[in-house]
Amino acid sequence: MPTRIAMSAALAGLAMQASASDLQSSRRSISYHAVDILGVNIFYREAGPADAPVVLLLHGFPSSSRMWEPLLPLLADKYHVIAPDYPGFGNSSAPAPSSFEYTFDNLARVTNEFTTKLGLAHYVLFMQDYGGPVGFRLALAHPERVRAIIVQNAVAHEQGLGPLWEARRKFWADPAHELDKLKANFTSFEATRQRHVGTSPHPERYDPDLWVDEAAFLSRPGQADIQTTLFLDYRTNLASYPLWQKWLREAQPRTLVVWGKYDPSFTVAGATAYADDVPGAEVHILDAGHFALDEATDEIATLVRGFLARLDQRKE
Repeated sequence: MPTRIAMSAALAGLAMQASASDLQSSRRSISYHAVDILGVNIFYREAGPADAPVVLLLHGFPSSSRMWEPLLPLLADKYHVIAPDYPGFGNSSAPAPSSFEYTFDNLARVTNEFTTKLGLAHYVLFMQDYGGPVGFRLALAHPERVRAIIVQNAVAHEQGLGPLWEARRKFWADPAHELDKLKANFTSFEATRQRHVGTSPHPERYDPDLWVDEAAFLSRPGQADIQTTLFLDYRTNLASYPLWQKWLREAQPRTLVVWGKYDPSFTVAGATAYADDVPGAEVHILDAGHFALDEATDEIATLVRGFLARLDQRKE
């Protein structure tokens, strides 16, 4: 005959099972795919209802669509969220520079073809870091597709570039002699860690797996050539800033800026500069770093959901 303690434990177990069965994880709609785009295998994360408004998430360096993973379940109930990896990043193909042109023009071209193949006729652009150069090229190529933009530590104004960019400019001027200094400034393990933690007074809030995994990614065969080749082309982004600013001033897109103020690379001036071009922009300076989702996931999700809800109401 079972003891009272054993019966209580069994009943408790049944209660726990019942409670668990009632839960509906917001991760249930998240899935992982790959598609051939111009001969390159492009990996992407997808979440949310297929007929819901689309949010296109464009990641930064040296991350991948993985950086958006904390946000996906917080948007997936109401939005169709798509987050691709660029060629040479994450789980997408990484052809050698001898067989693929690693320029931001070409990354944008592949991403544009990706959106066309998936039938994304209209979307909100959510851009972080390298996602800015890719996203602004998409916006200029197909402005009719862009419902709004969300900017998270992605620079479109020179005043947004911090002191770390002095060494990076020297690399552009003399890549053969400045390569070792660039690696220390840009792709070393310490630089990879610092990109996350920045000047945050709460480094204990940052998961070290973030930069350990990114450092492992950067050490994969061929990555050194891919990333230095692409970064040499980054100077074309600075040359394009006036063009992007012109589009912002003329198109006046609905704009949300969520900016981590502990970013060691991009200054807060880069955030407030968007309001100079788009006076109606919503600008929020957060207690977070370059990858603001590391420390401010809930805050960003709340701001983004509010912004998207107002956007949808305006459409109605």
